[in-house]
Amino acid sequence: MPIRAEKPSDYLATEQVVQAAFADEPFSDHSEHLLVSRLRASDAFIPALSLVYEEHDSIIGHLLLSKIEIVHAGGSCHQALALAPVSVLPSQQGKGIGTALINKSIEIAKELGYTAIVVLGHAKYYPKFGFRPASQWDIRAPFEVPDEAFMALELVPGGLDGVHGTVRYSPAFFA
Repeated sequence: MPIRAEKPSDYLATEQVVQAAFADEPFSDHSEHLLVSRLRASDAFIPALSLVYEEHDSIIGHLLLSKIEIVHAGGSCHQALALAPVSVLPSQQGKGIGTALINKSIEIAKELGYTAIVVLGHAKYYPKFGFRPASQWDIRAPFEVPDEAFMALELVPGGLDGVHGTVRYSPAFFA
């Protein structure tokens, strides 16, 4: 499979893919490529979970999972992952590349011992991977979002049992 961990020598090409993937998205601020760069420089970055899809020595897709915490009102925290962004060159979309990246990232996240992933995304796309509204676990975003668009996935059975609270993203998301 043409999916591998991103290397520093890929950074420019990856950011170009991310920028192109979101260029025509109406609900985008078109700065996702800058988010990727900021996340790489943060404590939330996990090199093994920054994946690229490569074809004919060209990067055509990218996915990033980064560390987050789910913070309970009492102060306890549960470590999880945020899926953001998933990017595929517009000319390559609809070919299963995003699906392959998501499936591979879930596999690697499980191998690394993570128990859950959250995503803010299309309510009709992510459920096919097992994502469900995070509100089912009383997990909330730190900002206003439609309930159906903020989702969570248990990577292991019961991975979110007893977990509830507000997601704390890396400051890189808000710079």
